[in-house]
Amino acid sequence: MGDTSGKREGRNGKRKARSRRHNPDGTMSLIEHIYEFRRRLGYALIALVLGGILGFLWFSNRVGSIPSLGELVTGPYCQIPEDMRYPRGGECQLLQTVPFEAFMIQMKVGLTAGAVLFAPVWIYQFWAFIAPGLYSKERKYALTFVGLASMLFAGGALLAYFMAPHALEILTTFGGGEFATWFTGDKYISFVLSLLIIFGVSFELPLLIIMLNRVGVVRYQMLKKWRRGIIMIMFVFAAFVTPADPFSMIALALALCVLFEISLQVTRFHDRKLDKQRGTEGWEDLADDEAAPFEYTPSSIDDEPRGGTRTDDVT
Repeated sequence: MGDTSGKREGRNGKRKARSRRHNPDGTMSLIEHIYEFRRRLGYALIALVLGGILGFLWFSNRVGSIPSLGELVTGPYCQIPEDMRYPRGGECQLLQTVPFEAFMIQMKVGLTAGAVLFAPVWIYQFWAFIAPGLYSKERKYALTFVGLASMLFAGGALLAYFMAPHALEILTTFGGGEFATWFTGDKYISFVLSLLIIFGVSFELPLLIIMLNRVGVVRYQMLKKWRRGIIMIMFVFAAFVTPADPFSMIALALALCVLFEISLQVTRFHDRKLDKQRGTEGWEDLADDEAAPFEYTPSSIDDEPRGGTRTDDVT
């Protein structure tokens, strides 16, 4: 029994020593991948919890000259003219209709803000888990993709935040003056957050087009031919996903058109470079049933480097 337990402890010690932190080439067994995933997920959850706590405290407290999170969230509603709010001429406040509604709203908004503020931490944990299984070129593309996606989402969310007061002002005019507008906290927060998410996700369109062009699914000439139809689809899409006001619809549609034109020019330069490369290497003159002129000589088994195989790498 003593020998068995000693061997088991020795194997556990070797397994820990072969973790990714001690293996420069990133080779790991399946169980080690599970342990690594659990560790990274734990760090990410801790970051989200800490961010939620800070967001919860920030909701009711200013940080120097930075307004509180509650003031930022209610900002679009408070920009509506006072004669359109209820009670008229009173303080700008949302309505709580059920017990603990304000507490749940503060928690939900705080968690959302914390996830955004601590995004570099939990995104890094995800990146640290998958990066060792990627080549250097793939890592560069992944970092560029994450950076551009974050900036585009933030830009869409900011546009939605600045358009929200105009949308609310128009929406509150319906009814011919027979209704007094006093939003409940839960409905108003859901409206604002959904508007931010819709605009943020919609701004990922140019990144999607560039990715499809990079992998050869779409080309510049195809997109140029379909330009009018794509622009019409974007206006229809903006009309469906935005509230029933023209400002939000036009703002989202025009922004998508501008981003589409930018992505179109990026695909144009990429296809031009690719066509030039194909012409230089003689690919354009090949028949459809002719093999590409690749020069590849497979190596024999004896030429494989010893001690450097990655048979246990499941990434």
